[in-house]
Amino acid sequence: MDTNSIISTALNTIQLEADAVNKLQTFIGDDFVKAVNKIAASKGRLVVSGIGKSAIIAQKIVATFNSTGTAALFMHAADAIHGDLGMIQNEDVIIIISKSGESPEIKVLATLIKNFGNLLIGIVGNITSFLALNSDIILNTTVDTEACPNNLAPTTSTTVQMVMGDALAICLMTIKEFGTSDFAKFHPGGMLGKKLYLRVTDLSAQNERPAVLKDASIKQVIVEMTKKRLGTTVVIENDNTIAGIITDGDLRRMLEKTTDFSGLQAKDIMSKNPTTIGAGVLAVSALEIMKTKDISQLIVIENERYAGIIHLHDLIREGII
Repeated sequence: MDTNSIISTALNTIQLEADAVNKLQTFIGDDFVKAVNKIAASKGRLVVSGIGKSAIIAQKIVATFNSTGTAALFMHAADAIHGDLGMIQNEDVIIIISKSGESPEIKVLATLIKNFGNLLIGIVGNITSFLALNSDIILNTTVDTEACPNNLAPTTSTTVQMVMGDALAICLMTIKEFGTSDFAKFHPGGMLGKKLYLRVTDLSAQNERPAVLKDASIKQVIVEMTKKRLGTTVVIENDNTIAGIITDGDLRRMLEKTTDFSGLQAKDIMSKNPTTIGAGVLAVSALEIMKTKDISQLIVIENERYAGIIHLHDLIREGII
């Protein structure tokens, strides 16, 4: 294929799938509302099943449900009829995903679930199929054509299945008032989790706390900055409140102005009213302040007293940037 053919095929695939997703809006109605309310009111879990490509979509949907506050399990349709049905409890709601609704394993599974008496929701692309006729609630995911040029490989159909699952998950998330703090509980790892739970004090506590009094000599300032290795020192009052900050940039500017600094004190070269941040604030907020102010560190305060330094390098080290 030449360049134009490749681009044309890719754009056609995207357009077909986009059209199918847009058409899905016409299938959101009373049955969808009923499905959401039944799942929300259930005292059991949500068990999602499928076979083939639909099974892979089912696994993704289960992951989305679990991460947004709806307890869910994946059950492969083929394994279900060979023992995994034992995972289903009396109050569980079952979702079976299938394009045709006629696969042999799906037919057996749907029949068994009906015999168990569990609520069965069919996400199905054929509303006259065996699965549709045996489901208590039907969520229609019919597509006009697959993106596959032979109209065979599941492409468009699996896309709309996933979108339907996402729509269910987000509606349930909204009903449960599942917020940022809840999300953080289920995502403690990686950059996403750290953005949601890591606080300024968690990072600043790992750093030294460079500090000098206002009447400290320039030699004392330099020694403190060198010893604590943060390229800065906070200037404090006797009660540990903040008077200012001295950075390596302040030292350079001092040297440009004078060659004799023997009589100078910290208060003479410090920058007043430095930017501060509360110890309990989310670390990601520190990053936003640093970006806005174009600075590389912030003074951390707790109870209006100096509590430490958080540096841009701390945020890089934790993967927040």
